[in-house]
Amino acid sequence: MKRRGILNPDLSCLIATLGHTDLICIADAGLPIPSEVTRIDLALRCGIPPFVEVVKAILDEVVVEGAVVAGEMPGRNRACYDALRALLGQTPREQVPHEQLKAMLPMVRGVIRTGECTPYANVLLRSGVAF
Repeated sequence: MKRRGILNPDLSCLIATLGHTDLICIADAGLPIPSEVTRIDLALRCGIPPFVEVVKAILDEVVVEGAVVAGEMPGRNRACYDALRALLGQTPREQVPHEQLKAMLPMVRGVIRTGECTPYANVLLRSGVAF
């Protein structure tokens, strides 16, 4: 058994196989996920696990060189936006319309579905390199 870090085997495998510039999505419970995209469903109940906690766990294990959020997020879900901004620090962030973010989903390596039940709690993370 792993001693620390992400214990979910599907999520651990996704992270271990990321290459430079690969995209993953951390999503709220309501984001429509295309059937052809790998779905790692962590949702247990409304709010569990929360979006921010899943982002923290991912950022502990993945080098992230960029992020994309819906332009609607700052106005419609300020708490998640502010938390995400703090977690990402100086990592470059891009805002796109929510419809454009959804249109990008077929390009992601996987969508990690959380139990978050607040609007626009979604982020695309672009994998970087550790050197």
